Amino acid sequence: MSKKSNEDFYTEGECVVFTESFLLKRGFCCQSGCRHCPYGFTKNADPNIPGEYSDPWSSDEDDEELE
Repeated sequence: MSKKSNEDFYTEGECVVFTESFLLKRGFCCQSGCRHCPYGFTKNADPNIPGEYSDPWSSDEDDEELE
């Protein structure tokens, strides 16, 4: 089994796993549930439960507008 890697990705079997460094350089969340997602997205999280999901596009200002 060959394991290829660099600072952007590594392989596990036939899967390519992107690193947090690569995902930050890409600049946005794809909402695919990436293992090293730096944006707080979790594929199994329920966005309706506070604390389950950190929306990378919302800010504290957005929360204040809703109150």
